[in-house]
Amino acid sequence: MSCMLSGARRWASTLARRRVIVSGIQPTGVPHLGNYLGALKTWTALQNEADPQDELYFFIASLHALTIPQNPKQLYHDRRNLLAALIAVGLDPHRCTIFMQDQVPQHAELSWLLMCQSPFGRLERMTTWKSKIATIQNSASEDHVNESQLQLGLFAYPVLQTADILMYHATHVPVGEDQQQHLELTRDLAHSFNRSVKKPFFPIPEALLSESKRILSLRNPEQKMSKSAPDANSRIMLTDTPEQIQSKVKKAVTDSEGTLSFDPASRPAISNLLQILAGMDGGVLQSHMTQEITEERKDPAFLARFLNEYAGGSSAALKRTLADSIIEELRPVQKEYSRLISEDGFLDEIERLGCEKACLRAQETMSQVRTMLGLHQ
Repeated sequence: MSCMLSGARRWASTLARRRVIVSGIQPTGVPHLGNYLGALKTWTALQNEADPQDELYFFIASLHALTIPQNPKQLYHDRRNLLAALIAVGLDPHRCTIFMQDQVPQHAELSWLLMCQSPFGRLERMTTWKSKIATIQNSASEDHVNESQLQLGLFAYPVLQTADILMYHATHVPVGEDQQQHLELTRDLAHSFNRSVKKPFFPIPEALLSESKRILSLRNPEQKMSKSAPDANSRIMLTDTPEQIQSKVKKAVTDSEGTLSFDPASRPAISNLLQILAGMDGGVLQSHMTQEITEERKDPAFLARFLNEYAGGSSAALKRTLADSIIEELRPVQKEYSRLISEDGFLDEIERLGCEKACLRAQETMSQVRTMLGLHQ
């Protein structure tokens, strides 16, 4: 009996330590550098640092993409291209579950069930739908948008996002600075559901705050880097050639000060370039340093001081170092991406495997949810 109790304690202790991490990204096709540093590199690090008992679910949020108008053929290709990019940056489908959201119909079902418990006023206070409709209407301010054009899907998509997370009983969710409001809604709806069924069915997920900062446009540092920006020089795509990367970085706006410093409030353009450089792996920088690059030495403020000493504080030297760093880091990613796109059947198999694993977990969750709510099995 004592051996059985000891084994049970070890099993319970393992369960207590097990993390379930869930995160998604919208299918905009080939990612840009902001996507790479903001999400994809974080996902790869989480995968590589995960314990064997951890579960990781990374999905392409194709249902979320439909909250704004889409070209069906383009959306299909964008889904596939993003899937190839996820594998190319280092995600391993045998170590994490990578799947298409639209291939797991239980997401929409759970979203509806949670919507029935979602206060309208709470959704009305969410900020993301306001910023998206402002972008659609080309409005300079979120306070002057025409809400009569607001579609229900865009308004309620934070509830679908909640379903995405709770479906897999997530314990942790990687979030950036601008996503914490959504996670708070998820936590509140999980509490609400648990109270309604009188049991702690859904874990209350915790935030995994990403150390990477939001990457801004190379041409307008008041806006985030975006594929929808009209100026192609405002962003660096993961498939850009070395010549394109050098040209775009060279054209990036800076300022007229003679030295480098990291000050996002007063020097957003220079600070953005330093922030990108800090996100790179550091091989190019290491060749200029006598000491090993540590995380402290990858701090943007430290890099500014180093470049002031190494290159006289010129923005041109910063741009050269940055362009070389980006080219070096993306070279193996681009090689793998090209191989995946050209290899017949491989992405189909990845899709099939991810769908199978995600659906199995989702079916288990929804079977229990239906029982608790008195619905047909």
